[in-house]
Amino acid sequence: MFWKKLFEKNQKSDKDLQLIKFILIRFGYRPKNLELFKEALTHKSYSNLSNDPSNERLEYLGDAILDAVIANFLFHKFPDEDEGYLTKVKSKLVSRKTLAELGEAMEIATVLKYNKGRSINLSTLQGNALEALIGAVYLDAGFDKAKSIIEQYIFRNYIDLSKTLEEEIDFKSKLFIWAQKNKLELEFEIISESNEGSHWVYTSQVIINRLAYGRGTGTSKKAAEQEAAKETLVLMGEI
Repeated sequence: MFWKKLFEKNQKSDKDLQLIKFILIRFGYRPKNLELFKEALTHKSYSNLSNDPSNERLEYLGDAILDAVIANFLFHKFPDEDEGYLTKVKSKLVSRKTLAELGEAMEIATVLKYNKGRSINLSTLQGNALEALIGAVYLDAGFDKAKSIIEQYIFRNYIDLSKTLEEEIDFKSKLFIWAQKNKLELEFEIISESNEGSHWVYTSQVIINRLAYGRGTGTSKKAAEQEAAKETLVLMGEI
């Protein structure tokens, strides 16, 4: 009788097995506390009907974890970029639009619980659930595991960094993408700066594989680099 009860206790329902399989395939992780992941996949429109906890708290937690991991990744990926550039790229990677696209690509809707009788933006729900799932992983296995899954599974399999950067309108980003695609070393050097009384004027030089290319001037280093990048792209026939 004891073994029978133990066996029945450890048996998983078909829905539980489907969820475990989903997490294994999409995250490379087997949950320890499956209830966390069920909660992560329960939208409030469903929880209002079932009295199950919604994923809003886990979404909040996952958002913070994702933000920290992406910030750390970009900090090391682009050691020469300033805060403004890193912030701009990070905001694209963690935007509602990007998360919705990720959730859709990962087919989160197949395991998501929501009120299908209501008019709801399913893409947004999937993006929110993705953050909640990250929160669930964090609570289930800690920050290092969550970081590893974001970088090794989500980031590697579902995010095209080059495409994301291509959507930036500034010339410096476009030049960086071009250099990355062609496996070239790219640097920006400030070769002169002068005080013009009411403002400073900077001159920037693009260096590619130790060779000088376009130059640009501006009243800030960033503006000078933009002009230098633009001139280089013109020289390369990219614009």
